[in-house]
Amino acid sequence: MTVRKILIPALLAYLFFSFACVYIVLPEGLETPEAVVEGAELKAWNAVVTNVGRSDAGDLHIDITIRNDTGDWSTMQAVPEKPAVLTSSDGKTTNCTTVFLGTGGHRLAPGFQTRGYTTGKKDDLQTQLIYVECKDATADAGSKLSIEYESFGGILDDYDPEANKTEGVLELNLDEVVTDLAYPIAVPVDDLIQDAGISITALSENVVNLLDVQRTDTGFQFTWQNFNPTKFPLKTHLGTPPVIGADGIIYGFYESLDIVPIPITPPNEKVEWTTEVAVPMDVKGFYILLSVETNKPRTYVNYLINISDK
Repeated sequence: MTVRKILIPALLAYLFFSFACVYIVLPEGLETPEAVVEGAELKAWNAVVTNVGRSDAGDLHIDITIRNDTGDWSTMQAVPEKPAVLTSSDGKTTNCTTVFLGTGGHRLAPGFQTRGYTTGKKDDLQTQLIYVECKDATADAGSKLSIEYESFGGILDDYDPEANKTEGVLELNLDEVVTDLAYPIAVPVDDLIQDAGISITALSENVVNLLDVQRTDTGFQFTWQNFNPTKFPLKTHLGTPPVIGADGIIYGFYESLDIVPIPITPPNEKVEWTTEVAVPMDVKGFYILLSVETNKPRTYVNYLINISDK
């Protein structure tokens, strides 16, 4: 009886406090916040201002470098037909309609940064630097520039090229100008860079190798080899791979990877072909931004090939 008398009050006390917890409601504003991991950063594209000056026409000119901090391969561009917005310290805003910002259609490796890309036509290539110009504007102390952008990350599926779309806004403080950037690597990423001798397993277990890299009068010539272990003739698409070097420019005209002519590899045989990319003779420290058809047709996995010694 003594034990029972002790247990009953204890049990009632337990039930009281257990059920009482159900009815506790925190006042508005005191809800438990989401956990924040120390040192965690938002994975997105970032940018820095590298120069603030005047264009030949007298407009405010802002040079920009963009950096892939998404943690994955990604292409990005300013949202079409959207002006950048210049905001002065007193809150006055100015639309800036001259906006050149992006990767030229190419996927850039994570941790890499760029300040320009190739544009124009295949027979008339141009280098487009990344910048914004604001007509009839000045960059007074405290001025900021915002640019809306869209990006597409990860493996490229040409049947759904806008998969993994992300939108964001770059916010730039024009008082903070950085002039000592090193290209193209901004933040080293473990196991990202591959040697030129890597063998890549591609679509239908085909094996792709970079056999040779030649520096020519106009740029690079790459010799590729595909081995087809299957019983059927196949192609392995990789387009015309672009490069990025120590000047921070992505060189190479972007076009759909599967329309670039490549030879068919017969069953159990090897085939070689070449691609070329135009680069300035005085630029060194290059890496190939390679996309190889893998897993299924028109789906491309990205590889970063080190040719910085060429």
